[in-house]
Amino acid sequence: MHADTHATPEPAPPRPSAVPPGPSSYRVSLLPGLPTGNEHELYEGYRRLREDHPLTYDASVGAWLLSRYRDVATALTDLRFTHGNRPGDAACAPHAAPVPGALREVVERTAYVLARRIADRSQADLVEEFCRWLPSGAVGVRGRNAGRALLAGRCVAQVPVREKALASFLANVLDHPDRIAALRAEPRLIPRAWTESLRRDPPVLVVIRRTAAKVALSGGTLPPGATVACLIGAAGRDPERFRDPDRFDMLRGDPGQLTYGLGGCPAVGLAAMEAEYGLRALMAAMPRIRWAEGFRPLSSGLITRSPKTLLVRPRG
Repeated sequence: MHADTHATPEPAPPRPSAVPPGPSSYRVSLLPGLPTGNEHELYEGYRRLREDHPLTYDASVGAWLLSRYRDVATALTDLRFTHGNRPGDAACAPHAAPVPGALREVVERTAYVLARRIADRSQADLVEEFCRWLPSGAVGVRGRNAGRALLAGRCVAQVPVREKALASFLANVLDHPDRIAALRAEPRLIPRAWTESLRRDPPVLVVIRRTAAKVALSGGTLPPGATVACLIGAAGRDPERFRDPDRFDMLRGDPGQLTYGLGGCPAVGLAAMEAEYGLRALMAAMPRIRWAEGFRPLSSGLITRSPKTLLVRPRG
């Protein structure tokens, strides 16, 4: 195992700017800031933004907030917005390629070893003993036989995001016995469950972009050079795009997610592979796995978000 597995501190919001870019005729409403609080308060805040303030300047983060799915999807895919280093972004195009077979073998083997290490415990924390170690396998194989395409990008090294995504995925799957039973009976549903988890509980709630040209959105028009905060957490629960958006439904007829964009970056496939092999290994090693007595998963974070602990009884 490699030591580079500890979660990094949650990134700070961008520095505030003095005034919003653009003339005063733009439709601006100033709010106290990004939604905060517990799960209900956070997503209730997102709902209010989507319905009443789809384009609003927030001085606390120095950016325009986008909360509706169609606006956030535009900001993440339209070339009139700059793109960053997020897996799946346009910047990943030069190294777009399938995940090399050697890396697939490493992920599968690592998941199996980690699951067997805790299978006989009376209690274990999947975040500390599984989620924080499985993504490090990809970092370990880089530079030896992962392939030039994978080495060309920086996305594979973004271990903390994959840790958080995996923790939220396991929390969603294990939270109802019917889900884990369905996935054990039909493993082909695992990719759908993974996509649904990214939609409902994304590991990154806010992604920053900047306009490279004038852009008309549902709440108004932004000038070139405007900093935009794409609220992934709000967009993923937009009822205009998803039916019953607060419900985790791995058989959803309207699937979709914005966490990993739409590109072919190897890190996108790698994250999905870690989720699938990780869950398969846990189900095989711990067929009676369930939450520890009195435990329920609780996510936290305003920029990145995931459960800090996942206490389970591996032997049931």
